Amino acid sequence: MNAVLPVVLLTISNIFMTIAWYGHLKFKSAPIVLVVLASWGIALLEYCFQVPANRIGSATFTPTQLKTIQEVITLTVFPIFSVLYFGEAFRWNHLVGFALIAVAAFFVFAKW
Repeated sequence: MNAVLPVVLLTISNIFMTIAWYGHLKFKSAPIVLVVLASWGIALLEYCFQVPANRIGSATFTPTQLKTIQEVITLTVFPIFSVLYFGEAFRWNHLVGFALIAVAAFFVFAKW
């Protein structure tokens, strides 16, 4: 459970952060101050999951591994968000780029 809970919490955290960072792009006519405040509010929810995830996860993973997990989660969450929220196409070159980053994650976790 020590390995699963941080991943679940980081996934929830990343969903909130993706919304905070990119959700406002559909509201370009909104005043920037309002957008920043709304994003900060959403980011606060993100931190409510991210901080415990890293605290709990540090019992099982190194900080480098936790950051790598978070990046891999980002590369899973963002394409889904991009397709569903923005209607963007997910292209083959995106898949190749993300796969190469996944290979990099393998090297971070490999015991050499």
